[in-house]
Amino acid sequence: MFFYTKKIKVTGKENIPKKGAVLFMVNHPNGLIDPLIVAVNNPRVQHFLVRAATFKKPLIKKFLGTLNLMPIYRIRDGVQQLGRNQEIFEKCFSILNNQKALMIFPEGSHDKRRTVRPLSKGFSRIVFGALEKNPDLQIHIIPVGLTYQNPSVYPSNVCLQYGNSILANDYFKPETINSEIKRLKDAISSQLKTLSVHIPADDNYQKTLDKFNAVNVDFTCVDEVNKMVESGVIFKRKRTFNFFDFLKPIIILNSIIPWIIWKYAEHKNDEFEFIDTFRYGISTLAFGLFYMLQTYLVSWFLTWKIGLIYLASSLILLLIYSKTHPTPAKLPLE
Repeated sequence: MFFYTKKIKVTGKENIPKKGAVLFMVNHPNGLIDPLIVAVNNPRVQHFLVRAATFKKPLIKKFLGTLNLMPIYRIRDGVQQLGRNQEIFEKCFSILNNQKALMIFPEGSHDKRRTVRPLSKGFSRIVFGALEKNPDLQIHIIPVGLTYQNPSVYPSNVCLQYGNSILANDYFKPETINSEIKRLKDAISSQLKTLSVHIPADDNYQKTLDKFNAVNVDFTCVDEVNKMVESGVIFKRKRTFNFFDFLKPIIILNSIIPWIIWKYAEHKNDEFEFIDTFRYGISTLAFGLFYMLQTYLVSWFLTWKIGLIYLASSLILLLIYSKTHPTPAKLPLE
């Protein structure tokens, strides 16, 4: 992630309990890259709930299971599949009861729009179900906001913000369960709207977004952008010039085979929110293997010292480019 992103700004880590049951509630703008961004910037070992469609192939299901990922079934997966969620809920109860951390995406799906969508109430079944089984258990809910400058472009800036802890026990009142679920959802949603960029999804959404894109606003300055949304006063972002643009063709030439693989995969991908996920996966596997192979060939035909110099130079070029290249605000499909 250090090589892949330009910068990840993290705030609020002091709000994360060092021990005890924790449920991280994260907005979901960018596919499978979202849990990865949070996981590598979180001191707690976590378990994740992700959409069941990801687990279709047995080999992938087994691999994802080793990474603490669990499938959650939605109505779109088929009504008959919803019954399989009970087994997953039982696992979640056990995770929380064992004082561990769980991460879920309560919006229910990923979406590139810069807005916090209504939260599903599935998480309340997990929280209140765990408390019903163990009334003495304390569960802390931490809302987490993710905002990307532009997830479709490499490299991108990211802002990750942890909110204030919400004690779920304060909302566990079986006699008024429906109103308490709504109250809990409102408390979480309210924080998510300040922890990530939130442009209300009304008739003015696209007009507001176009104004931000026109001046290339830095969306990772979340507090400033949300203030602009409220006031309607938009400040222009100073354009930056990259002195290292000449590196791009050199890097592509030096990585031509994995670059071609990525371009082929990008063409086949029909979900915008998975562009970053596929690019990250291909970059991690194909580019690493290709550089090692090229290093071996250089060492074979020349010397191992020259081979190591080649490998170090390749990584340094990538690092300079990823840390200096400006990222535009506008998404390609807007």
